[in-house]
Amino acid sequence: MKSVVYFSKNLTGDELVKLYNKLGVQLGGKVAIKLHSGEPGNQNFLGPDFFRPIIDKVGGTVVECNTAYDGGRDTTEKHLETFKKHGWDVFDLDLMDAAGPDLVLDISNGKVIKKNYVGKNIVNYDSMLVLSHFKGHPMGGYGGALKQLSIGVASSYGKAYIHGCGDPKDIWTADHDRFLESMADAAGSVIEFFKGKIVYINVMKNMSVDCDCCAVAEDPCISDIGVLISTDPIAIDQACIDLVYKSNDKGRDHLLERIESRNGVHTIEAAAEHGYGSREYTLVDITNE
Repeated sequence: MKSVVYFSKNLTGDELVKLYNKLGVQLGGKVAIKLHSGEPGNQNFLGPDFFRPIIDKVGGTVVECNTAYDGGRDTTEKHLETFKKHGWDVFDLDLMDAAGPDLVLDISNGKVIKKNYVGKNIVNYDSMLVLSHFKGHPMGGYGGALKQLSIGVASSYGKAYIHGCGDPKDIWTADHDRFLESMADAAGSVIEFFKGKIVYINVMKNMSVDCDCCAVAEDPCISDIGVLISTDPIAIDQACIDLVYKSNDKGRDHLLERIESRNGVHTIEAAAEHGYGSREYTLVDITNE
């Protein structure tokens, strides 16, 4: 059965609210709003002004976890300072792994990893809105909804655990495809935790080959495309990949080289094998509605 992905070319914060209303799914209870706070120095991340309308609409708490690499977000103290520097402190904030121990989610059907270490404060939330900036990524090939669910929700230790395919000391040296499969494993555990009460928004704007986690990142290489929303993280990421392939922009091939050279689509393939979404989708364009 094909999943539905709504799409609009209008790249405004208000358009995210329009898409959310069109989707017709109301996130209930206490809502965690997962986004990328942006590494200090990065010029491409999407900030609070862009996301304010949808955050206000949902009325949730902006959540993040600390990183597993040196930088401006690898400790709670530095991450909170980055939140303030980037303007996120106008919202309710929660660094979910600010204080341990981590919450361990079992992955009974995991292909590579059987456990996922996430920020323990996730237990305080009933549903989740995943706001993803779609772009390239130095290791994953691309970053979208599946990366936000896996690496994004994982604690600092959990990020190293996923990257290392179950062995944190192998964070940068583990088999690459197994790392992508580990992300798919971890993403499924978060979906199971929330029992499917998750909505995904992908924003195809400021698309560099580098992630928002890079302090020194390339400038965007391809023209902005639009915004998408779905209840299926696999379908929405696949739709973004397909939109890049369909683009006639002169920078398309540079972004595709990054995605293809890292076998980025394999995360989608591995996630589809788990069955928590579908690569088959119907794209509904509501740009002119």
